[in-house]
Amino acid sequence: MRRIVLLVLLLVALEGCMNGVAEQPPKPKGDAFAADREEPVKPVAFDPKRSMDYLEALCKIGPRISGSDGMKKQQEMLEKHFKDRGGKITWQRFTAAQRSDPRRRKVEMANLIVSWHPENERRVILCSHYDTRPIADQERDGRDWHKPFLSANDGGSGVALLMELANHMKDTKTNLGVDFVFFDGEEYVFERDDEYFFGSKHFGHEYRKSRGKPYYGAAILLDMVGGKKPHFPVDPYSWEHASTLVRTIWGIAGELKCSAFDSESIGASMLDDHVPLNQNGIPAIDIIDSKYPHWHTLADKPENCSGESMEQVAKVLSVWLQRVK
Repeated sequence: MRRIVLLVLLLVALEGCMNGVAEQPPKPKGDAFAADREEPVKPVAFDPKRSMDYLEALCKIGPRISGSDGMKKQQEMLEKHFKDRGGKITWQRFTAAQRSDPRRRKVEMANLIVSWHPENERRVILCSHYDTRPIADQERDGRDWHKPFLSANDGGSGVALLMELANHMKDTKTNLGVDFVFFDGEEYVFERDDEYFFGSKHFGHEYRKSRGKPYYGAAILLDMVGGKKPHFPVDPYSWEHASTLVRTIWGIAGELKCSAFDSESIGASMLDDHVPLNQNGIPAIDIIDSKYPHWHTLADKPENCSGESMEQVAKVLSVWLQRVK
């Protein structure tokens, strides 16, 4: 996750949830799939303790840097986990080279796609990056940058949340197909001018090449959703490019009294994996705790995360999945 220190003042009206679905593949600024607020549905019985167990298991692997043995172990764990729960597994494999590497060595990367109801051409996405940053570049002492960096919240919490949500997907009634997408290469960054978002860029390019088959009407990105006492303000970029989806998600959060979602606050405009998705025709928003105090430090460990925080987000997502049309 890369921060942009750019405060944008917006008037966000979150007075209701809009209905209707665009018939054609959307433009980046088009409306997203909406949810019917009147439909009486309940959140799934998300287990916060089990979600923390998943997070701790991921962190026991150690750093999960793109192309590393740790990443391969994580991929094996996730493939088995989601297959055992009935998800259809697809791998998008590609290579990428970083600017700061003078030899421009190609690193093997892979986006993991877990599909529920794969027969449905009309789909939505829940996504997160699942690689960890090679260096803890927010540590004050540069000698600590290259110590083992677990990145529990920034790269782990979104994965753990979706691992737990997978336990409920077979029994969750949805009108559309759902893909969990795990992006590789979001954090494969060594210097300030390096390239970001290899995985989501690759996914977006492949979607554009497919000419909207399957058709993704909306995507929700989860980034640092597991910290203690999280705060999810409205991201200005999300509002600009997918305002209907912002209204819907923060509206459901208000309805469910999920206090981490703050509809009255505007955060910094985020440069994150939702940007390449919007640029390639998928309306996408970012749920992100941009003020997580342990961001890119060695203190980003499971003990500074909370299953109850992930539960708040999962409640909102599970209601949305049941209502979205």
